Amino acid sequence: MTLVASLTSPDVAELAQTGSILAVPLGSTEQHGPHLPLSTDTDIARALCGRLASYRNVVIAPAVAYGSSGEHAGFAGTLSIGQAALELLVVELCRSASETFAHVVLVSAHGGNAEPVDRAVATLRAEGRDVLAYFPQWHGEAHAGRVETAIELALHPDRVLMARAQPGDTRPLHEILPLLRDGGLRAVTANGVLGDPRGASADEGSSMLDELGADLNHAVDEWLRSRAAVPR
Repeated sequence: MTLVASLTSPDVAELAQTGSILAVPLGSTEQHGPHLPLSTDTDIARALCGRLASYRNVVIAPAVAYGSSGEHAGFAGTLSIGQAALELLVVELCRSASETFAHVVLVSAHGGNAEPVDRAVATLRAEGRDVLAYFPQWHGEAHAGRVETAIELALHPDRVLMARAQPGDTRPLHEILPLLRDGGLRAVTANGVLGDPRGASADEGSSMLDELGADLNHAVDEWLRSRAAVPR
């Protein structure tokens, strides 16, 4: 796994000339219930970039650990930069990155980042920059539930406090989405959890990471294939 921050400038230039893709993990610093670290989304984004690097020639950028997390306001530790700042950050970062790398993949593991990242990518593509945004999707609980707990157990078991794991709001997401949009997580869950993290395991998390990593690689394959087909 090649980390761009550990390289010299000439080394990066050489890798870019051989067709390396720059993968940028986009996460957040926000509450994940009483049992998971604030870094959970960033940890997942980093891990998926690592999985992508196991498939192809990828250089991994330092993670962007702040995102649009206003829906978590009122929970201690949440540090949000909002949509406008995140959109501008992604645009400027990718403009800079595209001076060296022909292809940039943004791997965003926080749902609240989706709208500003999509807008940023639209701006960048309109400028002729080759940028892909990938948002991992899974069937299961939306926030700090079984899936994220299992993944964090696979990545950083020392950071997971399973003795504190407790269910939050377990209703399907589509039922509570209007309440979330109007009042954030505080409107539906006192402990910041959507789902039930109890019973999660590292093996389950590792399998999920493998599936998501393969899906990310497939998305990159499709993207590069479509770009190759575009007349220049």
